[in-house]
Amino acid sequence: MKTLAVLSRKGGPGKTTLSTNLAVAAEKAGHTAILIDLDEQKSADRWGKRRSEETHEDTPFVTASSGTRLKEVLYRAENAGATLAIIDTAPSTGRDPEDAAKVADMVLIPCETTLINAEAITSTVNTVRKANADARVVFNKVDPRTGADRVMQAHEAVKKFDVPSAPCHVAQRVAFVDAYALGLSVQEYEPRGKASKEIKDLYKYISVEMGV
Repeated sequence: MKTLAVLSRKGGPGKTTLSTNLAVAAEKAGHTAILIDLDEQKSADRWGKRRSEETHEDTPFVTASSGTRLKEVLYRAENAGATLAIIDTAPSTGRDPEDAAKVADMVLIPCETTLINAEAITSTVNTVRKANADARVVFNKVDPRTGADRVMQAHEAVKKFDVPSAPCHVAQRVAFVDAYALGLSVQEYEPRGKASKEIKDLYKYISVEMGV
C-alpha cells in the first residue's frame, strides 16, 4: 500500500478539497483507497459521512484519526486490502503533520499562487525535510482569470525550496464547493468540467511520481 500525505502548516490552501477528490480519482483508477482525516475540524470525515448518507457510496473509506494512531490505522487498512492511503492533515504546529510525513511515500504540498503563500510553505518544507520525505508542490485555488501568469511566478518563487512543483494546477472553481456539499468529487458532480480535468491531470501526475 502506498501513502500520500496532503500537508500544509498554513491554513486554507485546500488540503481537504484535494484529498477528497484525489481519493475518488484513485478509486476510479482501480485502487481501494482510504482517506484518513487528521484535522480536528473533520471536514473530510464529514464529507465521507455525507457521501455515505446521501449517495450511498461506501468508497473511498473515510476515517478520522490522530497522528498517534496513524501507523495502526494504516496497518489495518493495508490488511483490509487498501492499496492507497491519502492523509488529510491539519494546519497545526503539533506533531500530526510530522507523523504523516514520516509514514508517507510522498507528501503533496498545496500552495496558492500569491507570493505571500509561496513564501509561507517554509515551515511545511522544513517538516518534510525533517521527516526525510519525498514531496511535490501543487498550486491550488488558482484564479482562472490570471492562472498562467500567476502560476509561472509561483513556480519561480518556490524554486528556492528545491521541491519539485507539479506541471499541472487546480483552479478555484464553484464545482469543488458544490461537490463537497453533496458528498461527491468533481469527477462525479461535473464529469466533463474543467475541475474534473484538473483533478484527473493531478492524479495522473501523482500516480506516475509515486509509481502507483
